Amino acid sequence: MSKIALLNQDTIDKIAAGEVVERPSSVVKELVENAIDAKATAITIEIKDGGISLIRISDNGCGIEKAEVPLAFLRHSTSKIRSVEDLLCVASLGFRGEALSSIAAVSRVELITKTPDSLTGVRYLIEGSKEVSLEEIGAPDGTTFLVKDLFYNTPARKKFLKSAQTEGAYIADMAEKLALSHPDISFKFIQNNQTKLHTSGNGNVKDLIYHVFGRDISASLIPVNLENELFSVTGYIGKPVITRGNRNYEIYFINGRYIKSSLLSKAIEEAYKSFLMQHQYPFCVLYFEFRKESLDVNVHPTKMELRFDNNIQVYQMLCDGLYEVLTHTEMIPEVPVAEEKKSAAIVREYKEAIPEPFEKRRLNEVRDAVRRDSPYEVKYPEYFHENKNSDSAANAIRERAFGSGTAAVSNEKEMAEHPVYENITLESLSSEFLTQDAKKKHRIIGQLFKTYWLVEFEDKLFIIDQHAAHEKVLYERTMAGLKEKEFTSQAISPPIILSLDAAEILMLEKYREQIERMGYVVESFGGKEYMISAIPDNLFHMDMKELFIEMLDDFSNLSGRETPELILEKVASMSCKAAVKGNQTLSYSEFDALVTELLTLENPYNCPHGRPTIISMTKYEIEKKFKRII
Repeated sequence: MSKIALLNQDTIDKIAAGEVVERPSSVVKELVENAIDAKATAITIEIKDGGISLIRISDNGCGIEKAEVPLAFLRHSTSKIRSVEDLLCVASLGFRGEALSSIAAVSRVELITKTPDSLTGVRYLIEGSKEVSLEEIGAPDGTTFLVKDLFYNTPARKKFLKSAQTEGAYIADMAEKLALSHPDISFKFIQNNQTKLHTSGNGNVKDLIYHVFGRDISASLIPVNLENELFSVTGYIGKPVITRGNRNYEIYFINGRYIKSSLLSKAIEEAYKSFLMQHQYPFCVLYFEFRKESLDVNVHPTKMELRFDNNIQVYQMLCDGLYEVLTHTEMIPEVPVAEEKKSAAIVREYKEAIPEPFEKRRLNEVRDAVRRDSPYEVKYPEYFHENKNSDSAANAIRERAFGSGTAAVSNEKEMAEHPVYENITLESLSSEFLTQDAKKKHRIIGQLFKTYWLVEFEDKLFIIDQHAAHEKVLYERTMAGLKEKEFTSQAISPPIILSLDAAEILMLEKYREQIERMGYVVESFGGKEYMISAIPDNLFHMDMKELFIEMLDDFSNLSGRETPELILEKVASMSCKAAVKGNQTLSYSEFDALVTELLTLENPYNCPHGRPTIISMTKYEIEKKFKRII
């Protein structure tokens, strides 16, 4: 058995640093929180190479006395608490006294600081916990930290850092959270000599949300101002039109500290439960004030988690309060004039509107083939019937399908008695349902609940989900294009302008090649704004803002081990969003076209998400339900 021995101080310092300094963003968090505790009103964060080579944090706070500078870098040295009792009512953001010691243990640190009543400042150098120099220097009031070569003396830790771009995105996200936590402080974030964020510090939360998240979100906010015996909360929640595919936009602060809490997240999501689709998450920026004695903030080294007294009451009061706010807010979205002009511009450019998925097909190549042998009522767009006597496209199609004059009427009636699907090659689903002879016996009963289509065949009733079926058709069509590398873009005018956060920008740049291969054309529009000037042509009528952001959110859940083909498949799956929805009326001809294409697929039985497209019920089962058979 090995002998027990004390670790040397250098090892102890590096182990302690591992608990506090996980990555460059951890350094930023600790130093900025110290600046906030120092009563700074302006804080600048500057990084290079994702914070790996340089992090500079400058503030105009109270500074550090010369005699206290070396002491500040010792473990468990702090000005925030004096005894264990103080832990019960911590008011500052930092209090453990481990941050500077931990940072200095794994980097080269330069500190320049000056207090308001000192004539000169102090410059202090420390590398790997070893003091290098301490000297007087001319400096403005406040403190500047320069942290260089992070993990230079712990190469194993440095090896596990991600790319500079990814680490920079983590810091950008942290900078936004810190800026949001204190609207009364002016924050500036500079990345590789470019200013990415600059807030005014005027205390206006809505202005701050605009700076961080952009115009679209700031225009769809609901103010929150709740107070009860356990806590008070102010801030904003998003209208249900603002959703994300993850919890990244659920942001809340407790007594000025950015916190992650499963309890608060569940309460917020429960309040939104009847307003959002499953797996969609709301937007919020909320500021909680709890009695200090009701919280335990000394839970985790990073102080990102805490414990509450009265968990159940906190959950219920927050959920009920937010639900009350949501139910007393007008949720009907306003359509700005600009959006109407945009639609008109698109109509002018492409000569025709595309009101639903099958319209384009109806107007183009499918017009000739889709109705040729159709047994169903043929319904054409209204503009086909503007002049029934003219040689219009509608008349041409009808003549090709049924002939002309009285013969056409007779042919239509005859064909209505003999349904035919073309190009159906599958032999499963029912051993008889898809045979050539069986097709003539199919009888379409109609549409149920504007979602399901009923088809009678011999002693079975087949029910087809139009949304699931169309999803499968679009997905297979897109994947076929993926294999053949045949993608077409549809230009849009005016283009779509999106405000993306740091994480979304990172996903866009990381998967830009795959996104553009699918038919998107995306360009930087300055700052956080990006311009989409072309989209895949099968998504033309979709809400592209929501769809594109949802795609980026999905990318953030990838593990990083996916092949390029799997990533492309992820993009292709977004085409399912273009599928005709439930509760949307289709004509018989549209349904005929859908079924015709569905049954040519290798597997028409399930949508891309695994839900069935077709189910059946026998006559025997139906008669048992009606007690005709016992």
